[in-house]
Amino acid sequence: MLPARHRLRESADFSVAVRGPRAGTRLIVVHANTTDARAGLPPRVGFVVSKAVGGAVVRNRTKRVLRHLMTARTALLPQGADIVVRANPAAAGADAATLAADLDRALPTVLRRLKARA
Repeated sequence: MLPARHRLRESADFSVAVRGPRAGTRLIVVHANTTDARAGLPPRVGFVVSKAVGGAVVRNRTKRVLRHLMTARTALLPQGADIVVRANPAAAGADAATLAADLDRALPTVLRRLKARA
């Protein structure tokens, strides 16, 4: 499970994060932005899984898989980074390995773009 200090919860935080650079694949889009890294804030992650992905069971399963995958990758994130992972409708039929591959493809790209922007 993703520790509480690594979770995005406020709507305003999501809004700020999605205004930053993004990288996407067929299954997911990863948005990133930074807060004040000097304050020693840990990286935070949020998830957006709309009704277009499927019913409640499918959405929650997709969210759980993405949360589990991001838990293993929080050590790769820079201090003060806010990451939003948005699932596309095709993510509903994807298995965990496919979602992991797409996440491993999109996450470095968005982090590189975030670093270049700073």
